[in-house]
Amino acid sequence: MRRGRYPFIAGFLVLPLALYGFFVLSPYVQTVVYSFTDWSGFSPEFNFVGMANYADLLKDEVFLRAVGHNAVILTIYPLVTILLALFFAFMLNVGGRGNRAGIRGVAGSGLYKIIFFFPQVMSIAIVAILWGKVFQSNEGGLLNALGIKLGLVDPADPPLWLGESDSVPVGPFKLGPLILEAPVVLWCLIAIAVWVGVGFYLVLFSAGMQSIPKDIFEAALLDGSSRVQTFFRVTLPLLWEHLSVAWVYLGIAALDFYLLVIALTQGVGGGGPDNASHVMSSWMLYTSFQSSRIDKFGYGCAMAIAIAMFTLIFAIIQLRITRRDKIEL
Repeated sequence: MRRGRYPFIAGFLVLPLALYGFFVLSPYVQTVVYSFTDWSGFSPEFNFVGMANYADLLKDEVFLRAVGHNAVILTIYPLVTILLALFFAFMLNVGGRGNRAGIRGVAGSGLYKIIFFFPQVMSIAIVAILWGKVFQSNEGGLLNALGIKLGLVDPADPPLWLGESDSVPVGPFKLGPLILEAPVVLWCLIAIAVWVGVGFYLVLFSAGMQSIPKDIFEAALLDGSSRVQTFFRVTLPLLWEHLSVAWVYLGIAALDFYLLVIALTQGVGGGGPDNASHVMSSWMLYTSFQSSRIDKFGYGCAMAIAIAMFTLIFAIIQLRITRRDKIEL
């Protein structure tokens, strides 16, 4: 019986594995090979150039600037998204008042979850149209119109928002042009990404909190723990696996960020104004497919491999940093 089982299982696996190898693994292998060539993407002829494409990456000012933009996004976007999602999830699950030792969510928590999650069901095109109107650079934009009404914005010179390339430091200290500062347009994109992403991670953390026995919260509160102490000493340690997964997913999203750049920024392939919002992925596609540089497909493949390596290294480091022994309830 056991001898016949393995050929039976193998028979089911052959076709899916063959399709996976052909449609998934094969393009990856081809990308690696083409990254060592000068292939134009159109001609069947190409020459191997060794590491020349990778050396050119270190001389590409726009790519290096895009790496800095991704570094800012990787620093800010996951942190803000997780903090907001954790706060809202805690309030919606154990932050309410009542007769059950404070283990109920705030009133209307079910409705709030739907509202927070709603941006997740919207396509990127709808998000782009909606936030394009919010950040519209004239007095017709929602932010500018509000600022004019409140007397905070000069009607003759309203902020450009998505058309603004001036850099703004992350904090009060300007310690470097690549890591700790970013153009205004990039801050706008990060804000939109946080708005879209908070709902998903709120639901993820809510599911984790609901799996924690309420007896634990009751015992902590009866022992005199405040809500803040309960959150840091009970909720956070028991949600550590969920946090680890969230960090990895958000980090990968931060190293991508292609869709928002393409949908909301100026120029062919996005990245405007003046390359102020280019990230690695958008510059890679722009370099590979723009008509004026049709001989750069091999170089674009090298850029794609570099992005893949950045993502892989980040995931490995993040999983190592956040690895902890599982807490058994």
